[in-house]
Amino acid sequence: MIVIHDYFLSVLMCLITMVCWGSWANTTKLVDGKKWPFQLYYWDYCLGIVLFSVLFAFTLGSFGSEGRSFLQDLGQASLYALFMAFLGGIIFNLGNVLLVAAIDLAGMAVAFPVGVGIALVLGVIVNYIGVPKGNPIILFSGVACIVVAIILTAMAYGRLKIAQLEKGKGLIAAIFAGIIMGWFYRFVASSMSVDFSHPEAGLLTPYTALVFFSLGVFFSSFIWNVVMMKKPISGEAIHGGQYFQGTSKEHLAGILGGVIWSVGMSFSILASNQAGYAISYGLGQGATMIAVIWGVFIWKEFANAPKGTNKLILTMFIFYVVGIASIILANTI
Repeated sequence: MIVIHDYFLSVLMCLITMVCWGSWANTTKLVDGKKWPFQLYYWDYCLGIVLFSVLFAFTLGSFGSEGRSFLQDLGQASLYALFMAFLGGIIFNLGNVLLVAAIDLAGMAVAFPVGVGIALVLGVIVNYIGVPKGNPIILFSGVACIVVAIILTAMAYGRLKIAQLEKGKGLIAAIFAGIIMGWFYRFVASSMSVDFSHPEAGLLTPYTALVFFSLGVFFSSFIWNVVMMKKPISGEAIHGGQYFQGTSKEHLAGILGGVIWSVGMSFSILASNQAGYAISYGLGQGATMIAVIWGVFIWKEFANAPKGTNKLILTMFIFYVVGIASIILANTI
């Protein structure tokens, strides 16, 4: 399998993760949310994650001379390791369903800073405790900057003229999404060997972990997404038969979204070999900046906000940039 040994290449891969994780939600904008609710989009999104992770495993995960090939790794894997990767997918999926609901209600410029920002803070703390790699003072100073950015985003969102009920639901969904998503990465990490080049017996290589993570995402959708269909946060209940009435454009938008997110996840996991889990995850979750750029400048989600809101958004950007820069530097100083 292919293993990454260069730290700066790992950082570059984390930056690609940031772009992917901050951009996949644009695919929700490619379809009419009223005709094609996010719950229907989400089935194809999960399918896209599975398809890419399997493709990745049979290509990069099976080439090269280091570690174990995908099928070799699968044959020796312990049930515990497979379950931990699968459980990581289940946990992620619950948080992500709530995040997509928050995007639907509040927009990308709000759902990402609040939901993903909270997930970043929790994820860095949890993953650093699991594998303490990097300068803790610099790393957690960066985390503190992210917390300030989250607060500023919530303040900017409060200025928007949106029905109070919808505003409250969107913010609450984003908060719960962040709290839940902050834990998933640690479960996936615990399923893998620390040394990718010489993986420990019973534990997984990153490629196998990604496949079982994606299966956890897909199969748990028959619980989390079905609940969202029957008891939606907003709007009317949705019937499963409506999925088969979608156009090719609507289905492809979801699959594309899943593939983009899965590219980011795969690069993040591979980069963790050099960067460490806390830095790899934390840097990838800088996706918030990318999502806010899309939301503010492309989708004009704050176009009707009152005077002074742009200053809050600019200050939020500054704190995010400082926070992300600190996370990058934490492993070099």
